[in-house]
Amino acid sequence: MIIREASKIDYPQLRQIYLESRRKSFHWANAEEMNLDDFDRDTTEEYILLAEEHSRILGFASLYLPENFIHNLFVHPDFSGKGVGTQLVNHAIEKMGKPARLKCVSENHKALGFYEKSGWKKVVEEGKPGEKYWVLIYE
Repeated sequence: MIIREASKIDYPQLRQIYLESRRKSFHWANAEEMNLDDFDRDTTEEYILLAEEHSRILGFASLYLPENFIHNLFVHPDFSGKGVGTQLVNHAIEKMGKPARLKCVSENHKALGFYEKSGWKKVVEEGKPGEKYWVLIYE
């Protein structure tokens, strides 16, 4: 598996991963409201790392570098649990430095478990009812 910076030519695959991953795991959201264009909207002005193996993109992380913030981390459902997310997070921290921050939807118990197991610490839960998320930090 290699981790590299994404280029515009990768965007069709990245859009598909973003859509499929959210539709499969975001049980609290309306899947019918999700579409391929969400990727472009949700990664504007962000640095995108991707994980690739045999010319297939396995997942990506989008980073807002001015704030050492991981905005998105998504792994294709077929490759979940195979170390892709860990590799992406490690490379993201290497690129940004510490401390690094991210937000994770409170309902996303699987992701919260992944981050906590990886050494991230919950700082504060924010947001209004139905839209709560945890702010996490990695120092």
